[in-house]
Amino acid sequence: MLDFGIKDFIDILLVAVVLFYAYRLMKKSRSVNLFYGVLLFISVWILVSKVLEMKLLGSILDQLVSVGAIALIVLFQEEIRHLFYALGTHERVNKLFQFFKPKTKLKSGEFRYERDTIMPILLACLNMSKQKTGALIVLQNDLPLGDFIRTGERIDAKISQRLIENIFFKNSPLHDGAMIISGGQVTAASCILPISHDLDIPKEFGLRHRAARGISKETDALAIVVSEETGGITASFNNEYMPHMDAEMLERVLMKGRF
Repeated sequence: MLDFGIKDFIDILLVAVVLFYAYRLMKKSRSVNLFYGVLLFISVWILVSKVLEMKLLGSILDQLVSVGAIALIVLFQEEIRHLFYALGTHERVNKLFQFFKPKTKLKSGEFRYERDTIMPILLACLNMSKQKTGALIVLQNDLPLGDFIRTGERIDAKISQRLIENIFFKNSPLHDGAMIISGGQVTAASCILPISHDLDIPKEFGLRHRAARGISKETDALAIVVSEETGGITASFNNEYMPHMDAEMLERVLMKGRF
């Protein structure tokens, strides 16, 4: 007789929820086919080892499953990292651990950056937009960006419109890569950022936009992109983007350090 209780129902429900959210996460990237492959392998393993009880083939699959956790980490390292980051930055999780965390979260309507700090960035972006000069500027928030800063050239200079425009000038040796601003100064330039491979990124967006999406996916930084093709200004934060920004929108986002 089949013994099916409330615990079994909850067990199946939780597995279904985990698979659903894993599918949603994989669907946003190029890993959805790998996800299908893993599900197919698990289904075959359960059928062979648990249902049909084939000893030889079952023992081979059992050995593969025993090292499956390591294989999954290798295959889905980017997605797993994003999952844990999303969990750690979730509003309810933050409320649960706010006793142990420094109170750096902004209150409603509060600005992270002073107007004197963001005005040179704003004016530089608007001027580069008119001249169709490509640029990628990253503003650090709570999470440190030391790993990305080390990939570029250290600047440690006061923020100024002329400095920003000179760095992203087409003939400048530092115009490729990202500029990172932290601690109220231009910390580094020509930095290498992670590239997002999410499928929902518009086709007209280039490598700078994908790098901006990538850094906003892995950290809480705000990334500003000036398109070299169209001159359009796009902001990326928390794995989301805000295209076609005017001066007022850009100023508000820069002062908040987020959307």
